[in-house]
Amino acid sequence: MKKLILAAVATLALGSATQAQETVRIATEGAYAPWNFLDDSGAPAGFEIDLGNAICAQAGLTCEWITNDWDSIIPNLLAGNYDVIMAGMSITDERLETIDFTQNYFPPDPSKFIAAAGSDIDPSALEGKRVGVQGGTIQAAYAEENLGATNTVVSFGTADQAMADLAAGNLDTILADGAYLEPVVTASGGAMEFVGEDVMIGDGVGAGVRKDEAELKATFNDALTALKADGTVDKLIAQWFEGRGPYFAE
Repeated sequence: MKKLILAAVATLALGSATQAQETVRIATEGAYAPWNFLDDSGAPAGFEIDLGNAICAQAGLTCEWITNDWDSIIPNLLAGNYDVIMAGMSITDERLETIDFTQNYFPPDPSKFIAAAGSDIDPSALEGKRVGVQGGTIQAAYAEENLGATNTVVSFGTADQAMADLAAGNLDTILADGAYLEPVVTASGGAMEFVGEDVMIGDGVGAGVRKDEAELKATFNDALTALKADGTVDKLIAQWFEGRGPYFAE
């Protein structure tokens, strides 16, 4: 009887440890629709939340969603406050020096300039203009390097804050992800328009993980491969990004 009790206790302990390992904590910004945002109840929603939940279902994991400000999202991953970042984060060589990424779940997408309709802004010849970007993004780095010498690059905590300043006339243009700006232009009713040429930066959007999490990265990659093959990723892209895709299903 004693052996049976000890065996049962060991099994329970092992089950509890396995259950703990099956929960993956995923951080998102919650301020970058349609990638991720907070719904009316304050819960994370959007393309990446749906995709992350599909990944967890495919891999037999439980998703726990955490919202974190963009400017500290990588430091808090490195500190172990969560396990994965899914926050519209582009894969870049600079970020790969600090963290690792899964395969992309959104292909390389052009960054675009947006301005008030009729403003005659020419991004190829900007001088003395105020250019809005979200701080810590690939667009912020591009703007500082290529436009900072002759213009004022203004960084914001969120993309929505930059958009509010553009609408208020405090900025001349914004540089951001095309997939973020397209619904903004559509919803503006002609008040905003794209200007200039597209800018290609980064290698698509992927999930960020710590460099010592090879097993977790492989688990996410295996799930993403299956979800691309069965059309789930393309279906979610079409749902959240009007007119986009298909990109992955054969």
